[in-house]
Amino acid sequence: MGRAPAAGRPRPSERILAAINRDPRTAPHATRNDALLALALVVPAVCLALFTDPGRRPDTLGWTLLLAAHVPLVWRRRRPLLVLAATVSLVATYNALDNNHAATVPAGMTALYTIAVTSRPLRTVLTGVTVLAVIVGVMTTVNTHHAAQILRASGWVVAVLLLGVAIRYHRGHVAAIVERAERAERTREEEARRRVAEERLRIARDLHDLLAHSITLIGVQTSVAAHVLAAAPERLDRETVARALDDIAETCRSARGELRATLEVLREHGSPDARGPLPGLDGLPDLVAAARLAGARVEQTVQVRTASPAVGAAAYRIVQEALTNAVRHAGPEPAVTIGLYERDGALHLTVADDGTGPTPGGTPGFGLVGMGERARSVGGTLDAGPRTGGGFEVRAVLPTRTSAEGTGPAE
Repeated sequence: MGRAPAAGRPRPSERILAAINRDPRTAPHATRNDALLALALVVPAVCLALFTDPGRRPDTLGWTLLLAAHVPLVWRRRRPLLVLAATVSLVATYNALDNNHAATVPAGMTALYTIAVTSRPLRTVLTGVTVLAVIVGVMTTVNTHHAAQILRASGWVVAVLLLGVAIRYHRGHVAAIVERAERAERTREEEARRRVAEERLRIARDLHDLLAHSITLIGVQTSVAAHVLAAAPERLDRETVARALDDIAETCRSARGELRATLEVLREHGSPDARGPLPGLDGLPDLVAAARLAGARVEQTVQVRTASPAVGAAAYRIVQEALTNAVRHAGPEPAVTIGLYERDGALHLTVADDGTGPTPGGTPGFGLVGMGERARSVGGTLDAGPRTGGGFEVRAVLPTRTSAEGTGPAE
């Protein structure tokens, strides 16, 4: 049984194809490999000089010129045109002395091939014409009756040049394919990184909206319970304390459920439906009820017929964050007005309060940034700032359907 090739080691056929497809000017160990090639070409050159035409065996000068014609090939990839000129000069001198003409074919064709495979087509054509002119001139000077040899040599020159040009175009085609594949791979990696970044940002928004809202409500409800306990211990209103504690427990249960649904996306084995439906416009009454329990006086007007799930979820989160800010910054028992209207194919949302707004000079949070990102994620806009008559207002305009969901009727 034959031995299997070592794992990770390319097979001979793959190494040959890699050598063909690789640009010779960027190949590793180019000078060393070309020196070995020059030595290898000397062997057939000597054989041809000794055995193909015994009557024209080279003399001492001829052998010197023949061997010297192979020396420039060591630098054929660095200076292909200069190497060709040196090789042609030595070969022409060798042939002008009427030595064995076949012996110089390996060195001359190698220099020609190098020009064809590394130069532009125009330079290749001009070089080929020049070499043919030199060959014809030398052969005619040596012997005017060598017309057949001139024709045969011309054919070999053209064939070698065409082979070099074909390989050059093949390498260019392979390089273009590799470049496109690398560009596609980079695009896929960038897309994957973008999706990861978007998912992380979405999770961060969900966690911020959920935790900020829930913690704010729990803080307010705890303050109410603490006030009832500390204000008049001798007249303790157990019913009020129990109701406040029940509200805290309900807020914790709701937060825990939403947190679990949000974190489901981090479970690799979780199914896409594990998260359940996203909160939408139907969840606004729960937000209003929670804000009222925290002491806010909330009035809402909702006149929306249709809205996609994504737009409904964005509106829900914007209202949630706006109510959280109102409860936290607007002072005790703020009056908050929520309005949702559908006009000109868009959902217009406003949340306004009459409070004092955030404390000047305080550390800015991520709430306003998150609301703006929520609006932009569905193709909408959001503005937020102090009102002219006092208080704070959040205004958002959201399309009733996102472009990705089409314009069909909402389910």
